[in-house]
Amino acid sequence: MSTEPDPTTVPTGVPEADAAAVRVEAPVREVLVITGMSGAGRSRAAAVLEDLDWYVVDNLPPRMIVPLVDMMTRSTSTVERVAAVVDVRGGDFFRDLVDVLDHLGQLGANYRIIFLDAADDVLVRRFEQVRRPHPLQGDGRILDGIAQERRVLSHLKARADAVIDTSELSVHDLAREVRDHVSDGTPAEVRVNIVSFGFKYGIPLDADHVADVRFLANPYWVSELRHLTGRDAPVRDYVLGLPGALEFVDLYAAALEPVLAGYVDEEKRYATVAVGCTGGKHRSVAMSEALAARLREHGHRVIVTARDLGRE
Repeated sequence: MSTEPDPTTVPTGVPEADAAAVRVEAPVREVLVITGMSGAGRSRAAAVLEDLDWYVVDNLPPRMIVPLVDMMTRSTSTVERVAAVVDVRGGDFFRDLVDVLDHLGQLGANYRIIFLDAADDVLVRRFEQVRRPHPLQGDGRILDGIAQERRVLSHLKARADAVIDTSELSVHDLAREVRDHVSDGTPAEVRVNIVSFGFKYGIPLDADHVADVRFLANPYWVSELRHLTGRDAPVRDYVLGLPGALEFVDLYAAALEPVLAGYVDEEKRYATVAVGCTGGKHRSVAMSEALAARLREHGHRVIVTARDLGRE
């Protein structure tokens, strides 16, 4: 008597179901090492990366890069991009960097090196402007420190994935260079924060632009709306239904377009638009939400806050 299982009891379609299953791939973790000559712009590069949502650690001892990468690759970590600024300020610790990079390669870590450089005369001028000694200067001159640093860093420059000469670059030009080297193809954008406020409480100190919507009739004088806010549908419909309200939203959003584009070119990544009425409860709140919706339709990233709501 056969002991083989009845073929009809074996589930069918398993290979097909397995092939059709959606596979969730682990995110690619990126490690960036920022190094180079002192005075060449490492701090500025680090600030740019922070604005791009990289986790940045400045003056990190090279031996700490491996445990940092290990922390990032754990399943519970939400950090996907780490940048470590490593340079001769680390003293004896800096000598470990080559061995650490070799170890990262053996571990299969996806790392890149950006090396920042500048001409000697430019570096000298920058150090003289900030009135600080070169970290390797010792009892000698600034040029002595620069020459020593070039010898120490020569092997790193040779293995760098990108070398950026900042001699002729403004801080904005350097930001663009760094952004281009780490860009994943996502267009640069400005994060817009729209804040509604009441003029009687003062204009927000951090406002880049201020819009006054007190030209609209005040819902406060409508007894059925007085206790509500601009987030409530009756107030919102009342305000946006007033003559000129939607026209203002459309024209103001259109007027902001070239401004936001210019901010991108000038490496300004945050903009605050303050929209005010008398008390910051009705008109400014409703108009802020409407303006945010219009800007989002144009592809902008917008956050809306109501500074004075509930203050009355």
